[in-house]
Amino acid sequence: MMKVTKKLSKIFKKRVAKKELTVEQTISRRNFISFGSFAVLAGAAWGGWRWLYKSPVEPNGITGQAHLPLRAVLNTNEKLVRGLYSNNNLVKTYPKEMAAKVVRHNSDIGSAGLVDVDAWKLTVKKSNGEVLNIGIDEIRRLPKTEIVYDFKCVEGWDQISHWGGVKFSDFMAHFKLDAETALEYVGMETPDKQYYVGIDMPSAMHPQTLLAYEVNEKPLPPKHGAPLRLIIPVKYGIKNLKRIGSVNFSNTRPRDYWAEQGYDYYAGL
Repeated sequence: MMKVTKKLSKIFKKRVAKKELTVEQTISRRNFISFGSFAVLAGAAWGGWRWLYKSPVEPNGITGQAHLPLRAVLNTNEKLVRGLYSNNNLVKTYPKEMAAKVVRHNSDIGSAGLVDVDAWKLTVKKSNGEVLNIGIDEIRRLPKTEIVYDFKCVEGWDQISHWGGVKFSDFMAHFKLDAETALEYVGMETPDKQYYVGIDMPSAMHPQTLLAYEVNEKPLPPKHGAPLRLIIPVKYGIKNLKRIGSVNFSNTRPRDYWAEQGYDYYAGL
């Protein structure tokens, strides 16, 4: 009986040792596969980055300074997003009490310094050559609309903010600019022409797009674009032009400050 017990004990120990070895081999194999996969993926990422870095850069024009493969991706994304776009899709809004009391200020390009609000005029260039010069008091007399929404920046930050003004669509209707709404783009520039944006007409006519003259129910301060700025919730902040000086319309893309620096022209959310 003792001999049988010892024999069984030896067999059991051998099996345990063999099982432990098998487990160690399995772990080693898994580690090798994991590290090998990581090395392959890291190499592919490095190679892809080097390929993109060395790829040709697009010539300067309406867009510029982006590598051609990146611009192709941005243009493809734009086509997909525009295909799904609808003015029935509204940006989420919030109660007024959730709006930031101190609204973040990012840049003064085209809107630095003070402005004589009484002398300021918005120049609207119609497609037939006619030019309108509209004062801020005329704009303030139009039906007022307010929006509290999450303003988003391409830098990665966002902030709930409260704006008031006239809907761009109401502005267009009031000043009999219906013919211009059939065109594809709206161009806007600051009075000094240092900052400018190009916006597709559907986004400009979105029911939440405003020509804003108030923030937190007070007149815009100079740093936020006094006396009039664009608030377009379906776009990133780079399209929300401060201190609008002129508006024009066309079927070709107007120039756009950040698109010329290599950013996405559409800049939609």
